[in-house]
Amino acid sequence: MAPPSGRLRSYVVCVALAAGLGSLTALAFAPYFILPLTFVGFVGFVILLRSAGSWRSGFLFGWAFGLGHFLLGLNWITESFKVEAETLGALAWPAVVGLCAFLAVFPAAAAAATRAFGAAGPAPIVAFAPLWTLAEMARGTVLSGFPWNLVGYVWGVSDETLQLASLLGIYGLSLIALSLSSLPLLFAKRNSKPLHSAFFALATVFLVATSLWGLGALRLAGAASDVVPAVQLRLVQANISQEAKWDPDEASEILARYMRMSAVPGPPVPTHIFWPETALPFLFDGSQELVDRLTAAIPPSGALAVGAVRPAQRRPDQEPALLNTLLVFDWEGRLTDAYDKIRLVPFGEFMPMKALLPIKKLTVGSIDFVPGEGPQLLDIPGLPAAVPLICYEAIFPGSKGDSRAQWILNATNDAWFGPSSGPYQHFLAARVRAIELGLPVVRVANTGISAVVDAYGRIVDSLPLGTAGVIDATLPRPVGRPTVYGRFGNGPVLALIAAMLFTAGVSAIFTPRRRSGY
Repeated sequence: MAPPSGRLRSYVVCVALAAGLGSLTALAFAPYFILPLTFVGFVGFVILLRSAGSWRSGFLFGWAFGLGHFLLGLNWITESFKVEAETLGALAWPAVVGLCAFLAVFPAAAAAATRAFGAAGPAPIVAFAPLWTLAEMARGTVLSGFPWNLVGYVWGVSDETLQLASLLGIYGLSLIALSLSSLPLLFAKRNSKPLHSAFFALATVFLVATSLWGLGALRLAGAASDVVPAVQLRLVQANISQEAKWDPDEASEILARYMRMSAVPGPPVPTHIFWPETALPFLFDGSQELVDRLTAAIPPSGALAVGAVRPAQRRPDQEPALLNTLLVFDWEGRLTDAYDKIRLVPFGEFMPMKALLPIKKLTVGSIDFVPGEGPQLLDIPGLPAAVPLICYEAIFPGSKGDSRAQWILNATNDAWFGPSSGPYQHFLAARVRAIELGLPVVRVANTGISAVVDAYGRIVDSLPLGTAGVIDATLPRPVGRPTVYGRFGNGPVLALIAAMLFTAGVSAIFTPRRRSGY
């Protein structure tokens, strides 16, 4: 037996190695898409996990892997602290490290459960992918959920490889990616010819990945490209910096900029105007003067959808609160519909455990936002019913599927995150929502990426990050029939997970147990 100092040194090396492997996998996310690193990172981690002496060691290795994975994948969050750098700048990295340390508990739990299937035989290899996927599902649910950078998003490397989301959703894409990452280890048998085993394993992974691409290409080859007639959309990306956004001295010019950009002469002549999340640079109070100004931006017989902040209706004994809302005005200046954001950003829009954490939220002002009532569809005159998603809501898989919905309106403000990888990852999530539900997405963002995406997740038109401009585009139609995912949600992928775990359990029963793997 190795002396205690030797065991400690080995643990430190293993923990550092796990963190490094986790960091590698994060480079497969947008905007980098270095897909082979997904397989390298997870193959290395499963090997490391099988060498763990117990489920407790597995938990530690999994936590270190998750910490590296999230630190690199979510480092863009530090950009938000630069908006009020004098008061919040020093908290940037401590806050992000703390968040990542918490999120790492989910892969740690998956790793511990995997190690509980033993160290020898195929059982832990087969169990790893479904257990990690279950941990991702938990991460998307616990404490309001944070399903950012699920492993399935690595398939965003191409439109074709994303198409299976219409069947299994993003969690199904995670299960496929993780299963492929574990697959080579099933061929790595002791005393076998290593080169032959490696070649066969890599060939199998390549064949499965190519088949996934081929199935997606086949689906896209038969994809229709119909549009809603007599509809011309204009998406306004004003590119207002977060520092200027709530400056009272800038408010008049910001509103004037939106008005000018909305009135840019055609052709084409727009019928519907869209402004991003919280586009109005002041609290919306319903004053007739403001409504008259907004009405001047609306085309005849058209409509305007605009993001705003408005006060919530509260009882006298309650603290004041705000709503993050989408307002819809017709050409006569009538407020025809409104949607209030349901899923709020912890620490950004409200302070969880406010009595225990004596710090203010990161956004301007001390008043918290409260969720609206819903879910609901948004009715915009002259357009089919839409699924409204404000900012953060677009990262939740299968959000608000409704048989009456014909498209998704995603209004967002990613100015908080500057030119980092965050807006690219956020945009990819919105595209996957289109594929899952078979609905086109109209995404209007303050600083980008604004885009029109068809029901297959393909970009019809877009504006790059950090630029000002407008998109004039038609509205694509949804797919001809509801997607499997839209009808059954996560049911099919949960059935696959159950089958894989049953197989792993049977294998574990008939495999002699030993303390470590290789």
